[in-house]
Amino acid sequence: MAPSKDRQRKLARAKFDRQQARRAVSERRRRRITAGVGTGLALLLIIAGVAWAGGAFDSDDATDTEAGDICLWTPQNATSNTDLKAVGTPPTKDLPESGTETMTIATDKGDPIVVSMDVENATCAAASFSFLAGKKFFDNTTCHEITADGAVRCGDPSGTGNGGPTYSFYDENLPDGAPEPSPSASAAPATEVTYPKGTVAMVGNPPGSNGSQFLMFFKDFTVADPAYSIVGTVTGGLDTLEKIGKIPTVEGDAGEKVTPKEKITVQTLTVGTADAAAPSASADQS
Repeated sequence: MAPSKDRQRKLARAKFDRQQARRAVSERRRRRITAGVGTGLALLLIIAGVAWAGGAFDSDDATDTEAGDICLWTPQNATSNTDLKAVGTPPTKDLPESGTETMTIATDKGDPIVVSMDVENATCAAASFSFLAGKKFFDNTTCHEITADGAVRCGDPSGTGNGGPTYSFYDENLPDGAPEPSPSASAAPATEVTYPKGTVAMVGNPPGSNGSQFLMFFKDFTVADPAYSIVGTVTGGLDTLEKIGKIPTVEGDAGEKVTPKEKITVQTLTVGTADAAAPSASADQS
């Protein structure tokens, strides 16, 4: 999916969220006014509020400002979800939109895992990782699941599967799904792998509402309806990832056998330039 189309979709969603927020503000204002003034005045203010929420008073300047936003971060309520961690939000403008950035994940299971992040197609995910890494958000956290799909799930400071920052962002780089097999086909056609081994992808809760949690696939996974937007690819430390993937699992609170029997600790997660991480990748391949 082209980045320009992604941003248009995000801008449209952001406008909808803004309108909903304006409607909520208008409703609260209407209730306060209705309690203290006459019905006639309240009715006039309701009409004005609805028009405002619908964008009747939006100026061209405001639209131009919104168009400059590369990424849009949707606030999440840390009161209703106490597993969220407030660290602020990344910038919305002047973010890198091309090339790659290197993310290095040091665990207690071997050599660091080096990831080449696709900045062009996962602009906001890369920006989020860079921002959170700068806040040491991932340091000394656990990878709390080894999924049946063949991926290690990390990035939740609470270790519950419900944690993350107090913002979310939308999918950017969903792969094409595998075609459904034809019942009349004599043999299954060759299908391109949806998430090849070494793929790193966001995992949202709910899907499409991404925060800090991510998957690292230690084996190929193909699915008809992809739900994880791709961030990048492991370029170093794949043997470490495969080693982690072999850790036995036990049933968790939800009854699924996905909880690692052995604790997996992310000691540090940093984001830097590709040149800075190149020696680690080379050493891993040697």
